[in-house]
Order: sequence, then C-alpha cells, then structure tokens
Amino acid sequence: MDDISFQIASILGPVLMVVTSSEFFNLKIWKTIDPTVVSLNGLVLLISGLVIVRFHNVWTFDWRLIVTVMGWLIVLAGVFRSYRPAAKQAPVNNVTRVFVIILFLIGSFLTYMGYFG
Repeated sequence: MDDISFQIASILGPVLMVVTSSEFFNLKIWKTIDPTVVSLNGLVLLISGLVIVRFHNVWTFDWRLIVTVMGWLIVLAGVFRSYRPAAKQAPVNNVTRVFVIILFLIGSFLTYMGYFG
C-alpha cells in the first residue's frame, strides 16, 4: 500500500499546489458562477475523489491518512457541487484565504512525500 500512497501523493500534491495558488490570486472569479461549470467541476471532483478512495482507503495514523482524508473530502465536494451547482461560493475574505493557504501547505507536504519521502 505504501507504493500507491507515494504515487497518489506525487499527483495530488502538485495539483493541490497549482489549484490553490491560482485560486488564491483569482478569488474574484467565484463572485460570478456558471452552474453548468460548477456541476461539471463536481463530476470531475467526484470521479477523482472516488479513484483516490477506491485505491487508497488507508486509515493508519501516519502521513497516508492525509491522502485518504483528502480523497473523501474531494468526494464530498464533488457531491455537494453536483447537487448544488448554483449555491453561493466561498466569500472573498481572510477565512477563505487561510483555508486556501492550508490546502496549499497540505499539497506541499504531499508533494514532498510523493517525490522525496
């Protein structure tokens, strides 16, 4: 199971870093939303999250737990965005910025573990 942990971390980490850094500098795009795009994003998130939890559902108290929890959070985000594509998005405020920074740091950690761990 360790090998798959490193493989998923080496993909999920950089993706989280790119997505969160681009969103950090472009939070204003969430002021206007297109429900069709949000619904499609929900489908992509749902599929991605299910792939992660299908191949990596490891509940041990070490770094691999982060991969599993992120997979389940991605599934939940996908389900929410699929069912509520017109829902109001996160506001542009400091709480959102801190949340995005935390996700970036998780992505950095997963990248490190995936490539150097």
